[in-house]
Amino acid sequence: MKKNRIAALTLSAALGLSLTACGGGTATTPQDSTAPENSAPVSSAAVTGSGVEDGILTVGMECAYAPYNWTQMDDSNGAVPIKNVPGSYANGYDVMIAQKICEENGWELEVVSTAWDSLTPSLQSGTIDVAIAGQSMTADRMAQVDMAGPYYYAEIVCVTTKDSTYASATSIADLAGGKCTAQSGTIWYDTCLPQIPDAQIQAAAETAPAMIMQLQTGTVDFVCTDLPTATAALAKDDSLVVLNFSGTDGDFQFASEEERAENVNIGMSVVKGNTELLDAMNSVLSTMTVDDFNAIMDQAISVQPEV
Repeated sequence: MKKNRIAALTLSAALGLSLTACGGGTATTPQDSTAPENSAPVSSAAVTGSGVEDGILTVGMECAYAPYNWTQMDDSNGAVPIKNVPGSYANGYDVMIAQKICEENGWELEVVSTAWDSLTPSLQSGTIDVAIAGQSMTADRMAQVDMAGPYYYAEIVCVTTKDSTYASATSIADLAGGKCTAQSGTIWYDTCLPQIPDAQIQAAAETAPAMIMQLQTGTVDFVCTDLPTATAALAKDDSLVVLNFSGTDGDFQFASEEERAENVNIGMSVVKGNTELLDAMNSVLSTMTVDDFNAIMDQAISVQPEV
């Protein structure tokens, strides 16, 4: 199946923001959680080192957010052990990018499975050095942490089934009245779904797989997510279809192109003031192009296990 590519207009805005937001990145994951932003930011005075003085980069991720990251039971396709889940291994786009950063800096990679809402607290407590977990580079998040990147650009899309009455939708207006959901703590759920006229918004899904499962079982008519998550779901289930309204008047709306860009820019979180680690990661990311990111994402999707 031919993979969708990021629209030129979105890339232009996203790249422009990346020059001002950070040195060099979705989710939101791209996910966008409200829980981490409730934590008090750590001042730069509290940072005493990069965290990798021992040569080990400890990375936090959900290990349950394919294709960004997932859990598997062996080390196939370059998977790495999950430190706090013996016998399990992490793989996915986030792991592949983390491996590249470690290779370039001569570090060993260590992955810790971390709940989404615990990523920022784990940074602030020193449990992890960096969160590489499909997080979008929003202003709210960057008030609490510093972020390297972007390390990916992820359009916002909807997913439905091919036999759905919504399968031919060409704008969010065409989704009016439908039952829908998205992952909890994300801009998809908090900002995008409420823009759909008369949407019957159901309880948020705790994980991306749970969100897709609600669609597959007919609990909802469609879901809102990002393009990589949608593409990965389609790679495993050809009964699904992506609704991508990007670049049209019928797309989800933001106050400005800058605000839209910050929600599709995916970055890596470090505790505020950790400029040494931030610069080391941005130095690697700055040598990579959008095509490089897309190629690695395609690789991640191609080896994603059945879930």
